Amino acid sequence: MPSSTTDTSSRTPVNLADRLLPGFGLLRRGKRGAGLFLLISSILFLVVLFWRFGLVVTAFRSLGAGVLLFGLSPDDFQAVFTPETLEFWIAAIYLTGALAGIFFFSRRALDNARKEETDQQRQEIGIAESGWRSFKKHTIALYASVVIFTLYSVAFLAPLVSPFNPFQQQDFLVTAYQPPLTTIEALVLEQRKGITIPPRDDRTLSGRLTNSMIRDLQTLKHRNEPNKLMFIDEWRQEGQAVIYRQGSREKTIPVDRLRTGSNGFTVSHTFVLGTDQYGRDILSRVIYGSRISLSIGFLVVLISVTLGTVIGVSSGYFGGLTDNILMRIVDVLIAFPALFLILIIIAIFGNSIFLIVITLSFTGWMGVARLVRSQVLSLKEQEFILAARSLGLSNMRIIFRHLVPNTLTPVIVAATLRIGSIILTEAGLSFLGLGVQPPTPSWGNIINEGRDSLLNHWWISTFPGIAILSTVVCFNLIGDGVRDALDPRMRA
Repeated sequence: MPSSTTDTSSRTPVNLADRLLPGFGLLRRGKRGAGLFLLISSILFLVVLFWRFGLVVTAFRSLGAGVLLFGLSPDDFQAVFTPETLEFWIAAIYLTGALAGIFFFSRRALDNARKEETDQQRQEIGIAESGWRSFKKHTIALYASVVIFTLYSVAFLAPLVSPFNPFQQQDFLVTAYQPPLTTIEALVLEQRKGITIPPRDDRTLSGRLTNSMIRDLQTLKHRNEPNKLMFIDEWRQEGQAVIYRQGSREKTIPVDRLRTGSNGFTVSHTFVLGTDQYGRDILSRVIYGSRISLSIGFLVVLISVTLGTVIGVSSGYFGGLTDNILMRIVDVLIAFPALFLILIIIAIFGNSIFLIVITLSFTGWMGVARLVRSQVLSLKEQEFILAARSLGLSNMRIIFRHLVPNTLTPVIVAATLRIGSIILTEAGLSFLGLGVQPPTPSWGNIINEGRDSLLNHWWISTFPGIAILSTVVCFNLIGDGVRDALDPRMRA
């Protein structure tokens, strides 16, 4: 009988670096894929945290003040609350939550790896664990999952990682149609950006909280750069005046109207992906556009899959008149051209993000319903369903405890493959001017804005097009990997 000392001696010891650096311990144990993913992800999130630490702290302070103010005076909260504040709240929560999740899963994966080093017995695994192990064998699908995780992380962190405000039109005589990697100088003015909201003359707790939210909102909105910038082609100082040139125009500004910093009167900004016809940063607009495209794809699939699953289970389980009515409705909706229906609804009710989500959701559930119905028809006559009926279990319990879990495999595959098509549909509608309306950035309408100057200024449409292509291809690769992992016939 082998002694336990042999197993203990073969275990790789855990040091301080394994605990402090997510994924480092997995790399030392030969698990390169998971180790590199956790290590690189933690480093990137920490870089964003330290880069935007002031904004993150301001966002959490604003969140705390907002929660207290909502409890004390909902009217005051509604008066100062803006969607831009909510964006920073979500970004700060996601950033800290993602870091905590990476450290947690790294610790858990490290403990599992240590157990595998000493566990000599092959333990039984569940369906989910078996499917995950099969999915990990598809290298391309894993890489695609990393890309999708990166895209969704960028979408959540858009206010923190975007270098500029995507709506800001910045001296387009100088900044318009600038190619990628262009660096432009800007004079820093003493004048503040936007409109400064005066604080309230209120010494109560709700008044102080309101003033705190107002100050934090202005800090977040201007990304810790409160002073106005004036982009220029060149400048020179003569006495107490600065002479600068914008395009063909040359102007003069007094020195006392400029703010002196570490670099004198100017700062430099680099437009990594270039600018559009209004001088707006393409990188910032592509990052903010990812929130629209990715969120619409996820929400539409979630709603349509849920609706299709409920109708498919009801039709297949109850049968009879219920099945006939629901399937005839499905047949009619499938026969009706979905694009024409979407165009009619948008023409009647107008176009908004909410309407696009609802329209795409209620025109895409029919295939899922028929798929689920076919699964339920084959499952409801099997022994475990008959046994559940004989025990007197209710229909709802049979449906949600026995039928729905056994129909999730084809539903998950269909949902994963459908997200890409929904993103393409939304981009197409926005390209035609029927989806998300400018100035709100979406990948589709950014391409539309650059179509008239595609040959001379290719970067405006190219980079959002690459984003659409990459996202759709990655979702399709993930769908193929999930299908192969969940199909017992495809497992090695």
